[in-house]
Amino acid sequence: MFKNILLPTDGSPLSASAIKLAVRLAKEQKAWVTGFWVGPVWNPGVREDSSLAGYVPPREHAARVKKMAERNLGVVKKAATASGVRFKVDYVTGSFPYDEIIKAARRNRCDLIVMASHGRRGISKLLLGSETSKVLAHSTVPVLVCR
Repeated sequence: MFKNILLPTDGSPLSASAIKLAVRLAKEQKAWVTGFWVGPVWNPGVREDSSLAGYVPPREHAARVKKMAERNLGVVKKAATASGVRFKVDYVTGSFPYDEIIKAARRNRCDLIVMASHGRRGISKLLLGSETSKVLAHSTVPVLVCR
């Protein structure tokens, strides 16, 4: 039924649960898993008074993002390899992770997105937002949410 499952991860314990579920589902379906992570965009850290606060050169930022991506996507690689599931991993930087997740699903021709939800409710959900909720609202690809 499914051929390629997109598995966005943020490195949280909830994402680890979603990874286990997605890999198990992929094994049953003989599908691919595409691990995906969205890192922060480079920001020069310039304050209104024009002083530099926490400035990181673009090259150093890119190296840090790559290291974080390898750490977060390594969990997907390990789970897929242990289960004999075919996989690939990818990462991008972006200001709006939900949008990057939807683009990745299209770009990789995924037919399912499996992702975790932190289960925020009420005012915290309103203030903090939820990438999962935004993916659910905007994706044309089916989304399986794990809690």
